[in-house]
Amino acid sequence: MAKFSKIYDEYANKVYHYLLALTRDEQIAEELTQDTFYKAMLHIHQFKEQCSMFTWLCQIGKNTYISWYRKQKFVDQEAELQEMEFEQDFVKDMVSKEQSMKVHKVLHSLEEPYKEVFNLRVFGELKFKEIGEIFDKSEVWAKVTYYRAKAKIMERMEEWE
Repeated sequence: MAKFSKIYDEYANKVYHYLLALTRDEQIAEELTQDTFYKAMLHIHQFKEQCSMFTWLCQIGKNTYISWYRKQKFVDQEAELQEMEFEQDFVKDMVSKEQSMKVHKVLHSLEEPYKEVFNLRVFGELKFKEIGEIFDKSEVWAKVTYYRAKAKIMERMEEWE
């Protein structure tokens, strides 16, 4: 594990910049970098030194990006537009003091783990992987819980109006 930690320290920034060049999005590049190193850690025993470590990591990163990209192509565009509208409206509502108070009341009324996951993501600015680690769950669990929390908040905000 210590050996892999050295590999991470040496190559993480380079792999991140490689993925940033592919994605042109810092957040996606960060998440893909994390996924890349997670996969590399799981399969480090398969590294045969037929290429450099950096090349091997970039290949894993590229495959991770391709998998992510394919999944994105199948996302329902209407749901994506609704999500974007919700995000924009949510930010506007957060700016308003009156709405801010309502949001905090709704947040306070949310049951766990939705409340804590939402707070960690929005106010703590943690990555989904980090949130999953806090709860001893997966990154996917953190994403699903966060999006369910947002849906609950939106639903309860509509009830208040």
